Amino acid sequence: MKLSKLFPALLLILIFSSFNSLFTDTKSALSKASAEEYYQIKTYIFKTEQQEQTTDLYLKEAYLPGLKKLGIKDIGVFKPISNRTDTLKKIIVIIPFSTLEGFLTLDKKLAKDKRYLLAGAPYLNATHKQPPYLRIESVLLKAFSDHPLLKKPILNSIRNNRVYELRSYESATETIYANKVDMFNGGGEIKLFDKLGFNAVFYGEVISGAKMPNLMYLTTFADKASREAHWNFFSEAPEWKEMSSLPKYQNNVSHMDITFMYPTDYSDY
Repeated sequence: MKLSKLFPALLLILIFSSFNSLFTDTKSALSKASAEEYYQIKTYIFKTEQQEQTTDLYLKEAYLPGLKKLGIKDIGVFKPISNRTDTLKKIIVIIPFSTLEGFLTLDKKLAKDKRYLLAGAPYLNATHKQPPYLRIESVLLKAFSDHPLLKKPILNSIRNNRVYELRSYESATETIYANKVDMFNGGGEIKLFDKLGFNAVFYGEVISGAKMPNLMYLTTFADKASREAHWNFFSEAPEWKEMSSLPKYQNNVSHMDITFMYPTDYSDY
């Protein structure tokens, strides 16, 4: 009789224990997923020097202070290293967000900041005859699982000599793209970059942008010579030779774009 009464109690304990374990595992998985940051890459495109100067001042005196007032830090502001084929000037801003909501509500929050509105007035109140830019392009990314948070690079060289290399890898299909992302995470490509001191700032999957499917990442170097040396080490590394020769990782990049940049004097890194 006692055993018959004890059995239901033990059964309830086992069920509760299993449910609690499942809840804990689910909560842990959700917490891990939400720990991965989001990044917006905003590219301001200019036709005239006056447009570039107006936007430069706006970013320095209004936009970045406004973002930091909202708790957003480690904002990168860069200009492409020019070449003879460039016809338009650009400023590239990289903004990290801890949540997607932070990205979605940013403009509304800035619109309530009186200091931001005052400091940014020449830009914000520009007329259609004198716009402060030609166009703005925006790409939204989610951080890779093996590099979930933005890392400020450690560089001691003169800012204007530094080389920041922004790469974009496109793939032929979504399935092939997922394979390339896996090559960075599970395949060990990120680990190799870390081992060789590439000073990577972020790796991200493009979740909204003009070119998809694709991923983007930013590595940093003290100068051009350092950049060349690092990539030579990478191409000769046994880990890369083994990884890139695996049949499962063949033909997973259909197009690659590289943008070389240097930081502005008000960039956080």
